[in-house]
Amino acid sequence: MKRRSLFLVISATLGFVFLYVPIVSLVVYSFNESQLVTVWGGFSTKWYGELLRDPQILGAAWISLKIGVVSATLAVVFGTLAALVLVRFGAFWGKPILRGMTAAPLVMPEVITGLSLLLLFVSMEQAIGWPAGRGMLTVIIAHTTFSLAYVAVVVQSRLVDMDRSIDEAALDLGATPVRVFFDITLPIIAPALIAGWLLAFTISLDDLVVASFTSGPGASTLPMVIFSKVRLGVSPDVNALATLIIVVVAVGVGIAWALMQRGQRK
Repeated sequence: MKRRSLFLVISATLGFVFLYVPIVSLVVYSFNESQLVTVWGGFSTKWYGELLRDPQILGAAWISLKIGVVSATLAVVFGTLAALVLVRFGAFWGKPILRGMTAAPLVMPEVITGLSLLLLFVSMEQAIGWPAGRGMLTVIIAHTTFSLAYVAVVVQSRLVDMDRSIDEAALDLGATPVRVFFDITLPIIAPALIAGWLLAFTISLDDLVVASFTSGPGASTLPMVIFSKVRLGVSPDVNALATLIIVVVAVGVGIAWALMQRGQRK
């Protein structure tokens, strides 16, 4: 038993070291004085100032945030509706097709997804004149398309474990289905909705391949800008940007965890 416990401790330690040492080194070198990211030249915060004076990165970050918020919100709405249909509705002729279409983006390569969406947008523009060119709207549609699959899986797992007798009791007491959903079902699955939104937002903020296919002039996302910069050599201001993103994500995850714990206690 002791050998087994020692093996688990060593395995967990090595796993955490493998995952977090690169992140820690990135944060440390974001305060590097030297312009060479691999040579320590002393402590300095000048690259954060350089980052805040870079209009290209700031503009791309603002575009990515807007796309992430809108696409994650839409993904939660449509993903929750899909999960409700798959869990709460009985058997109907289109249910296997809906289940397969909902799960398809989970296993579809991003290159195939991006290329198919690009061809779809070009065909729609030629047929009906919408969308007129590629930009933020097409990226939002693309991110919503593959993010809602992740939201549907998360919400569906919560709905499966939910006690249906609570909804049935409310219906017996005279509540309408709409009120049952908003007063009972929605608060119970709220932790899953928060988790799904955070997952969809993270996927949207991190996406490079699909955005490269579906974006246009003036709609370059943050990963696209970072990728173009890294191809010419890693700049210290990129480390500063990554550090700020890590801090924001950590704070967001902490707030979401606190809200989910509060909801579970209630």
